[in-house]
Amino acid sequence: MTKIEKTINLMKEENTYRRYNEGDHKYDDFSEAIFEQDHSHKCPTYVHKTPPCQGSCPSGEDIRGWLQIVRGIEQPPEDMSMSEYAFRRSTSANPFPSQMGRVCPAPCQSGCNRNEVDDYVGINAVEQFIGDKAIKEGYTFDPAPKLQKERVAIIGGGPAGLSAAYQLRKMGYASTIFEERKELGGMMRYGIPGYRTPRDLLDKEIERIINLGDIELVLGKRVGKDVKLEDVEKSHDAVLWTIGCWNGKAIPVDGGDATNCITGVDFLEAFCDGRLKVGSKKVICVGGGDTSIDVVSVARRLGHISKMNEQDTPENIVHGYVAQDVSESAAKEGAEVTLTSLFKKEEMTAAEQEVNDAMHEGVNILNGVMPVKIEKNDDNRAVAMIVADCTFDEKNIPVPVEGTERRIEADLIVAAIGQAPDIEGIDELGNERGFFEVDDYYRHKTKEGHFVAGDIIRPHLLTTAIGQGSIVSQTIKSYFENKDFKRRPKVDVHHFNLLDKLRETDLAPEPYTAPIDPDLYRGSDKSKNVLHNYEDRSAQEIIPSTELFLGHFKHEDRLKRGEGRTIRR
Repeated sequence: MTKIEKTINLMKEENTYRRYNEGDHKYDDFSEAIFEQDHSHKCPTYVHKTPPCQGSCPSGEDIRGWLQIVRGIEQPPEDMSMSEYAFRRSTSANPFPSQMGRVCPAPCQSGCNRNEVDDYVGINAVEQFIGDKAIKEGYTFDPAPKLQKERVAIIGGGPAGLSAAYQLRKMGYASTIFEERKELGGMMRYGIPGYRTPRDLLDKEIERIINLGDIELVLGKRVGKDVKLEDVEKSHDAVLWTIGCWNGKAIPVDGGDATNCITGVDFLEAFCDGRLKVGSKKVICVGGGDTSIDVVSVARRLGHISKMNEQDTPENIVHGYVAQDVSESAAKEGAEVTLTSLFKKEEMTAAEQEVNDAMHEGVNILNGVMPVKIEKNDDNRAVAMIVADCTFDEKNIPVPVEGTERRIEADLIVAAIGQAPDIEGIDELGNERGFFEVDDYYRHKTKEGHFVAGDIIRPHLLTTAIGQGSIVSQTIKSYFENKDFKRRPKVDVHHFNLLDKLRETDLAPEPYTAPIDPDLYRGSDKSKNVLHNYEDRSAQEIIPSTELFLGHFKHEDRLKRGEGRTIRR
């Protein structure tokens, strides 16, 4: 067996990162194998691929890039600190590092290569550090380029709409954001409790986008109701829909229409805008995802008051859109909060840490159960919910297990089982379920000049909405330039750009000029206009952890790791 064959066989072994056999006391000499470039991992060409963490990020962030900067491996320019350099690299894709560092469920950490050694890198924590440091130091975005003639109407001021406005302005396009509510932020403001997304930090990150200039705001106006769609189309060259999904889904069981059965979306919005100050004594939430965890955590923190006026009950506050007339100094008592989920704890879609935090706060979680019926009194109020253990049939539909029914008393039942669109006034744009259908470029399928991003396509993560806002802005640019829409790359994220880095360090290749005598430079080894030994496959390939040369890393708690580098902060 040749040296090359031995190496290849060794690399194919599962769960090993060795380049040599047991018992070898020195590395192989690859001076011979170096010429067999197709077979040797030591071939003299650096093949750049996307790391697993980056390929798992819906926002498309250059995660490896800003981690390298924070670690001190990639040094910033002489006139820039590490923290500012990391901020600029991070926000090339995501303008909300402070917020997303706090609330993103971090699919990047699930894809982190370090999981193969001991545990993932704390990517969220680093991103939060970058975002908070940027706010503290007052970092701003680079000045926007000269304006183009076109203007975009962005309907919806949530994460997708703000991301698109940011990316469009960096391309030179002005926009007008139409937001139905009085403040921007979407689900970051009205769907996630303030203790998770601090409003002062959210305001700073939104303000930084608006300060780019030529982003007009129309707040408190709904397109299709307060503003005619025809007028929007006449005054803009393209329309981008980022309206999200603001209707919750009711529990589909007998009794689900009780007056004190509300949706998680409505419950959280009432809490986030300050109307809901006190909850109920016995609260049941049906769910299992991130929204349900927010609901039960808020319910526990709100507590309840024994004597409360009828108009101040949570369901009336949610449905009536008035604030509770409750003294802040009123003596609150604890709430009994129960979360039911169809799935086992390890199968819940909510982040494991969030589930554990809710349990630590005193939430009772019932796994593997489903609601069967809601008991109501003569006033059409729910007084209890009947649940049963469940299994799943061949169509993955939950089926109750006979004989396992039990009764749980309730004063308030919250359904956090999904979201639905609210397209009143613009019904013609939605399908039979109210969602907007798009092609591969996020163009509306039936409306020319209209584009779509975010939850109105399909409810998903905040990071997904931010990523779609970035991609659709590139589609709109191509639309304005009358260019063919190029197929999106297989790995559709922001990548490290070697040419940009070389320009930054004054090492960029020189412009090509044909030599007087072509025979003088038959190869490229002496040419200063060529990048040698580099191939970029990052838009096509994600490098799996099993192909990375990890060496023999010893297990080490990631809280105790140290780099031992001196970096400029």
